[in-house]
Amino acid sequence: MTIEKPTRLLLAGLSLLLSASAWADFSASPEEARGIAKDAYLYGFPVVEMYKTLYTQAVDKSGPNFKAPFNKIGNTARVFTTKDTAFVTPNPDTPYSFVWMDLRSEPVVLTLPQIAEERYYSVQLIDLYTQNFAYLGTRSTGNKGGTFMIAGPDWQGQQPVKIDRLVRSESNIAFALYRTQLFDEKDLEKVKKIQHGYKVQTLSQYLGQPAPAAAPKVDWPKPTATMSDSPELFRYLNFMLGFAPAQDVEKDLLARFAKIGIVAGQPFDLKTLTTEQRKALDDGIADAKAEFAALKKDKIDTHQVTRGDFFGTRDHLNNNYLYRYAGANIGIFGNSADEGTHFSYLVDNQGKPANGARHSYTLHFDKDQLPPADAFWSLTMYDGKTKLLVPNHKKRYLINSRMLSTLKRDPDGGLTLYLQHSEPLKDQRSNWLPAPHGPFYAVLRLYLPKPEVGNGQWKLPPLTPINP
Repeated sequence: MTIEKPTRLLLAGLSLLLSASAWADFSASPEEARGIAKDAYLYGFPVVEMYKTLYTQAVDKSGPNFKAPFNKIGNTARVFTTKDTAFVTPNPDTPYSFVWMDLRSEPVVLTLPQIAEERYYSVQLIDLYTQNFAYLGTRSTGNKGGTFMIAGPDWQGQQPVKIDRLVRSESNIAFALYRTQLFDEKDLEKVKKIQHGYKVQTLSQYLGQPAPAAAPKVDWPKPTATMSDSPELFRYLNFMLGFAPAQDVEKDLLARFAKIGIVAGQPFDLKTLTTEQRKALDDGIADAKAEFAALKKDKIDTHQVTRGDFFGTRDHLNNNYLYRYAGANIGIFGNSADEGTHFSYLVDNQGKPANGARHSYTLHFDKDQLPPADAFWSLTMYDGKTKLLVPNHKKRYLINSRMLSTLKRDPDGGLTLYLQHSEPLKDQRSNWLPAPHGPFYAVLRLYLPKPEVGNGQWKLPPLTPINP
């Protein structure tokens, strides 16, 4: 078919108009775009990392890490092992349960059973920014159980009389991460029974009423291998921001992000960028990574700041997006400090990165100076490259306070742990935590830490190389 010249001119003009409207979202100069991209990357990285987990656990039903569809609970009735790769720095002490909540149409009701007083458990409520907006469980609501309603930002209803507590999320997608303490392998059946008692219902199901109109179907974009380390991140950030109304405190920030095309719910097409614009975004991301590297070297590795600084409510984080980024980078979905304090052993007492191919290490606790926690403590080993648990023939991934009776004490009553790749001498094997033949880090977790942790009275012992 032949198109007449006037029609061709009209189509060409329309094409230019569409092209211009596509470019209108990217109004920043290359220099300004670089600075915006740096800030937007720090801001958006945790959101996109969260999306990776959401997709694998609640969307990709054929994937190995699928747990349950939205508003249903998925229980992991076993200890985490090296086969678990859904998110980095997993915790083998507390078998997890997972609920991805879609709060667009109505709230979700979480019912918790009564649990024995000596067992720790928690339900960590996380919004799509990875902020811990509330907790349920031992510390916050006790072990007697109860019924709790989680509502999104748009819900305008009344709290039913039978609901013990209403909790608000500032995003319409939220995550409930359950931790149930496992004493030992023989205790696994009891943990399964507890997990079976965790109930999840929409509000209409809980009240026995007709369901409201369903929210629009979502076309969940498939994750890519480079989505967290390139300007691709902004595409997924736009998508996820569509599930959260802008907070007043961030409206100016988001208006600035819009100058490079970051707008909630809108497409972000890298193909429309010029070479200069793409370079500005790449350079901004590199600047963000450099800023984190400096923080890690100067403050994280030296324990001037702790993991507790990186996780918590919006008020706790106080718009420190670098810290929020650090939390997602080091170990996403970490606990708030009053729920659990985590210390990362990334370097030794000489400031050198921990590496099982170069050294064997000791970690020594003086008598009466074991980690002070009202629930329990645990030291877990991770591969520095994958950030996952370390394969070893002992299948030992941690040492915790429940194991104290099986550990050998020093003559003076202290406790020395051996973190190394090769199996140690016979009299040291009970205290061995296997390390990879390469970079590693270990995380010391204290659940319900005592006051002396927060006020600095208890001192974290250093990681010390043997024959440095």
